[in-house]
Amino acid sequence: MSRLSAAFAKGHPALVCFVTGGDGPTPAILDALVEGGADVIELGMPFTDPMADGPAIQQANLRSLGAGIKTADILKMATDFRARHPEVPLVLMGYANPMTIRGPEWFAQACTKAGVDGVICVDIPPEEDAELGPALRAAGISLIRLATPTTDAARLPAVLDGSSGFLYYVSVAGITGKQSAALASIEEAVTRIKQTATIPVAVGFGVRTPEQAGPIARVADGVVVGSALIDIIAEHGDNAPAKVRELVSALANAVHNARKVEA
Repeated sequence: MSRLSAAFAKGHPALVCFVTGGDGPTPAILDALVEGGADVIELGMPFTDPMADGPAIQQANLRSLGAGIKTADILKMATDFRARHPEVPLVLMGYANPMTIRGPEWFAQACTKAGVDGVICVDIPPEEDAELGPALRAAGISLIRLATPTTDAARLPAVLDGSSGFLYYVSVAGITGKQSAALASIEEAVTRIKQTATIPVAVGFGVRTPEQAGPIARVADGVVVGSALIDIIAEHGDNAPAKVRELVSALANAVHNARKVEA
């Protein structure tokens, strides 16, 4: 069983946490995510034009790039993380240019060497799968695709084809961190997707608090939180890890216990 598969087979929904590599003391922040109870870590690759991201993650990208962070630095962070946390799944999330500029085979091999489990590329649609998908699959790296409220029944099979690890359901049409979807719409969408999908479905975008995460975890296989963590890093800088651990612990408690029924 792969690390990603194992993360979604623990008997409870998975908490997936995103931070931007190079924004703040990343190694300590990644450790804090694990210590707080995150089941899957998404490490963002900074990019100059993060079109799907809201202001918080846009600023995180700018801070990281301003600190001189390159793709090689992100891969080093991944390598070091894997040495410290052999069993925790690590996913790189970002945009096509940094992933493909040296060729998809190079990137796939670099991911394998660094111990990366999956890749989310925001701006390569299924129709352009050849740009990255075959190289990742050949290297045993999960290509994790995104579905949105506009992904209808006709398009969903194309999104799922060649996707593995989990499906990331973007619960709102728009950028990260700015709005939250109604639980009823999330439940309807997840139910519909799971009629076709054979991989877990994790819900993200607009999830910031344990009070939001718990109800979503009752209907989804996982919950993704990013902007709320980025805000902590922006506010606390080098002192962020302890604050990150505190929020993640509360989120993990809500997500992991969401389906428990009191006797």
